[in-house]
Amino acid sequence: MTDLLKWLEKCELCPNFCGVNRLKNQTGKCRAGNELRVSSANLHFGEEPVLVGRGGSGTVFFTSCNLHCVFCQNYDISQLDYGNKISEIDFINIMLALQDRGAENINLVSPTHQAAQIFEAVKKARGRGLRLPIVYNCGGYENPEFLKCLEGLVDIYMPDFKYGSDEAALKYSGVRNYTQYCRKALMEMHRQVGDLVLDQRRTAVRGLLIRHLVLPNRLADSQEVIDFIAENISRNTYLNIMDQYRPSYRASEYRELKRRVFRQEVEEVKGYACDRGMTRILC
Repeated sequence: MTDLLKWLEKCELCPNFCGVNRLKNQTGKCRAGNELRVSSANLHFGEEPVLVGRGGSGTVFFTSCNLHCVFCQNYDISQLDYGNKISEIDFINIMLALQDRGAENINLVSPTHQAAQIFEAVKKARGRGLRLPIVYNCGGYENPEFLKCLEGLVDIYMPDFKYGSDEAALKYSGVRNYTQYCRKALMEMHRQVGDLVLDQRRTAVRGLLIRHLVLPNRLADSQEVIDFIAENISRNTYLNIMDQYRPSYRASEYRELKRRVFRQEVEEVKGYACDRGMTRILC
């Protein structure tokens, strides 16, 4: 058994720390067992421009999630588990096919709960000629001890930093101690890959890119998020302040989440990031 797969024996891939034996197909909060499950894989042109480049980002959407966000826009994949089980060979072939189609990178969307199996396949795909940067596109609720096992395997980390308070994370994403683990995870990611580096075509090749979705009524505690990045990561962090919140999935059950975000709410967050000295803001 490889060092990565050992993490599934008493699963602690993420801070849910379910402790189930996923090698025996037991399931925890993410509902994933021992197999890879993928919803879709294609060239995607809607990601950040530094990921899209000319050829598009080679996105692979993994089924289910270790978070339970009540406003998830991809809830059919993340919460309703629409997707298919695939073999390791199938996944390797998917990555190589995306490369052949001109993808700028392999963008692993919601990989956290399947990361052990994913990166076993990535290592083998490298041996078969995969040369693209690997993007770890996650929700930020990561076990920093497991992330240490991915050093050298991930080129670009792209986590969400969803909340500046644990109260909001518990209420709207169903997880405990989000800020503690997200902060430690971001520091580990930055230690591994540093600030985002672009090539001569302005396409990302390595580094950290953080996403923050602005929620209505200041529910994400955005200032606390930005304070931590500015003080503990880097003011040169590539930060995408996202304005595309809309009431999806179960958001209508929460009065404070029922509306779209106002432009002035986004501008307030952007202005605060500028005031804190953040120099690479995408908005």
